[in-house]
Amino acid sequence: MPLIFVPAPLGNLRDITLRALDVLRDCRLIVAEDTRVARRLLAALGLPSKPALSYREQNAAAVTPSILDRARSEMVAVLSDAGMPGISDPGSALVAAARAAGIAVDVLPGPSAALGVAVLSGFDLHRFAFEGFPPRRSGERRRAFARALAAGTTSIWFEAPHRIRAALADLAAVAPQARVFLVREYTKLHEQQLLGTPAAVAAALPEPVRGEIAFAIEASAESPLTAGAAGAHAGLHPSLEAAIAEGLQAGEHPVALARRLAAGGYGDRRSLYARIALHKEGGRPKG
Repeated sequence: MPLIFVPAPLGNLRDITLRALDVLRDCRLIVAEDTRVARRLLAALGLPSKPALSYREQNAAAVTPSILDRARSEMVAVLSDAGMPGISDPGSALVAAARAAGIAVDVLPGPSAALGVAVLSGFDLHRFAFEGFPPRRSGERRRAFARALAAGTTSIWFEAPHRIRAALADLAAVAPQARVFLVREYTKLHEQQLLGTPAAVAAALPEPVRGEIAFAIEASAESPLTAGAAGAHAGLHPSLEAAIAEGLQAGEHPVALARRLAAGGYGDRRSLYARIALHKEGGRPKG
């Protein structure tokens, strides 16, 4: 029998598919992040209660063998709290384990906040990147945004409500004129859609911020890592300069700092080391 990943509605129950209803009705076991949320969903959809097993990052290794044992002979449905299971949760590891064990896996199409915010943004989507949740530390978050903008494609992100203002502030520090499209409470009663600079979007959010959040950052013709580089006196771009200054102020050795920045996509390690040396001496590169 297959292990079937079943997308859950993001908010509006009418987004459930007919195939999802069939699987949730016929399965013998439900695997979910939060079994209480899964049981509430079944009740809201008028479906009978089913045995449910919690599967989270913290217990994934311990419960995976028992899930696979059940899936060998019974239909097992995998749910996330909302949207597509396996996106920004440990479900992908369960797929890999099932394939390694020779167990069939099926994924039903359904709701996805990442794709919803991408299309709603109106940004170019010939190529785009799903980045998941930004890092929690400010410096790492700024570097992640800088790398995404440098890639030259629209990027899609999730963020927790209590961190979204800090994330937008870090994006503003890297690229203050970047265009951001944010959706809060997508498909729910109090859905909010915002478009503008990071500062403008942050100013339009309610206080306190509540609900699930997804946002898109538009690709820019001038990324924070390359803007102004054509000028003979352009010097070090503020985002890279800030990364160097931050590392040096933290006591990071120039060799280690150059290696880390190179791994983060800021350029060639030797060139970065030269720039770091100039920064320490108070000089600036000439081109």
